[in-house]
This record gives sequence, C-alpha cells and structure tokens, in this order.
Amino acid sequence: MIDLATLATYVAIVLGFVFIPGPATLLTVARATSSGTRVGIATGAGVAAGDVVHTAMAIFGISAIVATSAMLFSVIKYIGAAYLVYLGIRAILEKAPGDLAGNALAVPAGKAFRQAILTEVLNPKTALFFLAFLPQFVRPENGSVVLQLTVLGAVFVLLGLFSTVVFAVSAGG
Repeated sequence: MIDLATLATYVAIVLGFVFIPGPATLLTVARATSSGTRVGIATGAGVAAGDVVHTAMAIFGISAIVATSAMLFSVIKYIGAAYLVYLGIRAILEKAPGDLAGNALAVPAGKAFRQAILTEVLNPKTALFFLAFLPQFVRPENGSVVLQLTVLGAVFVLLGLFSTVVFAVSAGG
C-alpha cells in the first residue's frame, strides 16, 4: 500500500493542482454564476465523474497508450479546446432575446453534469496529470499497482470535487 509520507505529499500537491483555475473550474464558476449553486455543484459532480474516467484510463493502461502518441494527445487536446469554444458560442447564442442585462438562460443541472464530464475527459491539464504526474507516486514494491492507482485516483476525485464545490458555492452566492 501507499506509505503515509508519499500520500501526504500527493495530497498537498493535488490540493494545489485542483485549486489552480482551469477549464473545469471556469465551467463550474460560469454555471454557478449563471444558473445557481445547485447547477454549479452538478457541474462539479460532472467534473468528478470525468476524473473517474481518467482514473480508469490510468488503471487500464489507456493513459500510457495516449502518452506514447503525441499525435493522439494533440487530437484529444484540440477536441477539448473545440468543445469549450462550442460551449462558449452556445452560451452567447442562448441569451434571452431582449434581455438588456445579457443574462444567459439557466442550464438544467443534468445538462451541466453531462457537459462537465465531457469537458473534464477532454481537459489537457487533467490528462497531463494522469499521464505524467500520477505514476510518480506509484511504487511497485508497495504492492498492487492497480490498487495504488485506484487510491490515488480516488483521492484526486474527492479533492477535485471538494474544490469545485467550493468554487460553485462561492460563485453561486
């Protein structure tokens, strides 16, 4: 199993990582600001679900395959950027007609959750974390690599969920 010093170091670094604004944070804040705290939290839950996908990809070795192909990683990165541009354009086009304040229509929580999953799965910042950073905390001599990746991934998901909820509550208020 993971030794306590390694886990404590990992937690400290991940806390810094999840509180650095990126696409997931910006999407969460935007949803909470435009549609309320509940939708912001649903967005944060979608981000966490996307992180579960990244964890599964690391466990099953898919992340390693992506890491070996610069072209595949670039394709995923550009698809993610295009998706964020698409969401931005839709947000601009979905503004209520005649609304002088420029407020966008509220997004339902379920839709925000689904959009957040896709945004996080295609998030290059998170992909890089799972490709390059996470494996540095796995020690084969400490037991099952799969179990270590699962624990580290779960810690990342929980801390990430905590940070997006903090951002959602702060922005939703």
